[in-house]
Order: sequence, then structure tokens, then C-alpha cells
Amino acid sequence: MEANTQRRGAGLREKLPELNRSLDTVRFLRTRKPDSEPTEVTFELNDTLYAKAIIPPTDEVYLWLGANVMLSYPAAEAETLLESKLSVAQQSLANCEEDLDFLREQITDEQTLEVATARVYNWDITQKRKEMAERGEDGGENNRTLPNG
Repeated sequence: MEANTQRRGAGLREKLPELNRSLDTVRFLRTRKPDSEPTEVTFELNDTLYAKAIIPPTDEVYLWLGANVMLSYPAAEAETLLESKLSVAQQSLANCEEDLDFLREQITDEQTLEVATARVYNWDITQKRKEMAERGEDGGENNRTLPNG
């Protein structure tokens, strides 16, 4: 469970910068006037592959949604969509980190409980041995039998 939550958190940490870059790009495109010059940009195709493009002023953007799906959105709607996706991803990351903290605390509590239980058990064994030894000194017959064993 902890490993799954860690993987989910790592995926969200990778996703947040990408969402921020996309949102910044859409905001930049929205600030451009319809009569402005085309802009030459370099954009990322892959982790190590970039391409240059000339982008004329536009009110339309294409967003890659994943699973081989790309949709065209008006720039204002794309900005709203990206803002909502960013806030959901940030909230999910916060929840994921909170869950990890809770899991770590539970694991620590469980280990503490196991140690405490072992100590109580050992104390109980010691007490029973003392009682048996006292009975043995008083002439008890069963001084060789150990409790729980």
C-alpha cells in the first residue's frame, strides 16, 4: 500500500511541472494580439527532442489529453481546464503525502505496539518464574514446569 502511494505521488510530481508549462504557454498565447507578428518557438516533443515552430496569433490551442487523444479548445477554455487540472493534481499530491505520513505513522505505531507486547509478555514470564521459585522454596511439587512452555 505504501509503495503504491509512493508511485502515485511520484507520478503527480512529474505531472505538475508539465501542467504548469502548458498553462504558462496558453496564458502567453492569450496575451498576443491578433495583429502581432508570428512567434518562433522551440517546443519539447520528447525528453530529449525539441522542434522549432512559427506560431501565428491564435485563439485556439490543442491539448494533449493522453491515451492518443488531442483536442482543440478555445484559449480561454483551455486555460480554465488546465487550471482545474493543476488544482486537482496539487490536491491529489497533498492527499497522497498525507496518506504516506499516516501510513508511516501506523507502521511505527505497529512496531511500537509489538515491542510493548513483547516486553509485557517477558515481564509476565519473569513474574511467573518468580512465583514458581517461591513456591519451590515453600516445598511446592511442580518447580520444574515453566509457564507457556
